[in-house]
Amino acid sequence: MGGNSPCASCKLLRRRCAKDCVFAPYFPSDDPHKFAIVHKVFGASNISKMLQELPVQQRADAVSSLVYEANARARDPVYGCVGAISYLQNQVCELQMQLAVAQAEILCIQMQQQEQQQQQQQQAAALAPSLVQLEPDIDDDDDGDHKSYFLHPHHLLNFTSSNSSANVIYDSFKKESHLYPMTWFLN
Repeated sequence: MGGNSPCASCKLLRRRCAKDCVFAPYFPSDDPHKFAIVHKVFGASNISKMLQELPVQQRADAVSSLVYEANARARDPVYGCVGAISYLQNQVCELQMQLAVAQAEILCIQMQQQEQQQQQQQQAAALAPSLVQLEPDIDDDDDGDHKSYFLHPHHLLNFTSSNSSANVIYDSFKKESHLYPMTWFLN
């Protein structure tokens, strides 16, 4: 700042602010508390040494970090920033555990829903009448008016996969390993 208005550090230290004051760009006179807290924690000579060792483009960030650490030390003299970081890391761990529990609950619910759907499908399949294809067996003794149809258990069809034009009926019979003779009289 030079001559007219000394920077906050020079005001606090009660010295004349020179043109090349290392503190002037970062500790303006209108914010004296900023330098006071940093000076209390780190000391003016240590701050001056740190700033002079850094390139000019990094000094503003360094001052910002020093102010943050000094404020953290004022709140927690033992741990400072490390206490705040540790607290936040613990929160992250707790939230990750809560997230894992929630994801596990979602997975359990999805698995239960899938199981219920499968049970419903199995129940629907058990209750739905099965489809049966009948094969004609023409009796050679008769004149062709009398046809006998035999129900073959190996011919149980799914309605959607049937490509035959043969007679299809709904069968409420249970499967057995032998043939069921059925006679239909056709006119």
